[in-house]
Amino acid sequence: MAVPSTTDVGVRREPSLLGQTVVVIGGSSGIGLATARAARAEGADVVLTARDPERLRRAADELGSRRSAAFDAHDPDRLRTFFQSLPGPVDHVLVTAGSPYYAPLAEMDTADAARHLGDHVRLVLEVARQSALMVRPGGTLLLMGGTGGRRPAPGLAVTALLTVGLPALAATLAVEIAPVRVNLVAAGFVDTSLSASLLGDQLDARRAQLRASLPIRRVVTADDVAALALHLMANTAVTGATYDIDGGQQLG
Repeated sequence: MAVPSTTDVGVRREPSLLGQTVVVIGGSSGIGLATARAARAEGADVVLTARDPERLRRAADELGSRRSAAFDAHDPDRLRTFFQSLPGPVDHVLVTAGSPYYAPLAEMDTADAARHLGDHVRLVLEVARQSALMVRPGGTLLLMGGTGGRRPAPGLAVTALLTVGLPALAATLAVEIAPVRVNLVAAGFVDTSLSASLLGDQLDARRAQLRASLPIRRVVTADDVAALALHLMANTAVTGATYDIDGGQQLG
């Protein structure tokens, strides 16, 4: 009898999220969309939300999304309504909605800065509360944060607060809503449309600088972050943890 080769065995690997449902809050572009694509490739159904209805429709059509909803995730009433409208439990929730806040102190609108902080924290807390009700035991609430605020620099006051606070929040939520697992992905620069909009005509120079300086000698992409997100969904032993993905950006 012929013995199957290791290649044959590898080809037959069962998809890691087969039959599971992944909800992506902010799933029409960037890291959210890349993660939804990767989840579909691993056998999951995906539910997408985003603010822009047309961009969301294109993403949902591309992925054959089971369900999608266009709304501002920072609106707690709309967010609760969305979760309550789901037909049943889900396995994983990823939150990528939101954008960084950069402003030197002298130019900062402090009311706007406080609003940004409040909106971000409220979003995480509300999603956590809904995930405690809707995510199956052993499933994941996966939050997105960053590493940029760990190195002090002008203009990063608000970003620094979130950078330092989110790991503690994720760990606390992991205890409070267990057995739902809660983890945080902390990214450095990721080459996405959001990065392009923030950097404008400085984008190419930033890419070149990172390719020359990062230990990995390339720029981190949304697909890189998606691969980490899927690992954290599939590995049921991980909770309360923060995982950096920055290509070694903090080592320089």
